[in-house]
Amino acid sequence: MSIKTTVFRFIVSFFLMFSAVSAIAETDAGATNESTPASYQIGPGDVLNISVWKEEGMQLEVLVRPDGGITFPLAGEIQAGGLTTKALSETLVKKLKRYIPHPNVTVSVLRSESNKIYVIGKVNRPGEFTATGYLDVLQALTMAGGLTPFADTDDIKIIRRTETGTLMKKFDYDEVISGERLDMNIILKAGDTVVVP
Repeated sequence: MSIKTTVFRFIVSFFLMFSAVSAIAETDAGATNESTPASYQIGPGDVLNISVWKEEGMQLEVLVRPDGGITFPLAGEIQAGGLTTKALSETLVKKLKRYIPHPNVTVSVLRSESNKIYVIGKVNRPGEFTATGYLDVLQALTMAGGLTPFADTDDIKIIRRTETGTLMKKFDYDEVISGERLDMNIILKAGDTVVVP
């Protein structure tokens, strides 16, 4: 590897690490409603704040169970997993209408625990990370502290479990940061593992 390539990689890695400082802090602290995009899908382990305006005793913190379900007063059992906060709010309004005229329901994500991705191998800070929005492979590597000098940059893999089995996608760090193969920098999904050999 030439000195020019090494310097270029260092500069790009430094820039990516600097730009992700706030994302790392947000991950450690847990996602809040302000940082949760409207398209975020609720999942098991998430903690929701659900409140019904002007209804005493109907402002609760609710933990989403492993099966994706929640229980809320008067509404009973609801499948929250896979819904956005807006969709869950609309579902609650429909159920509460039977008991409360014109219910005004607000749903927000207090802590996002379901959207975990994993980075292992030759990175400076391997582990699990919570993606509060769309997270691509470069951003995940940055959250993991960047690559170590011993990383095999052209043989990084993304492992994804699906209903039909396990998929493996290749990621060539050098080709992506040079702009040659930006298609490799895919958006990660909950449960994805990035392996840096």
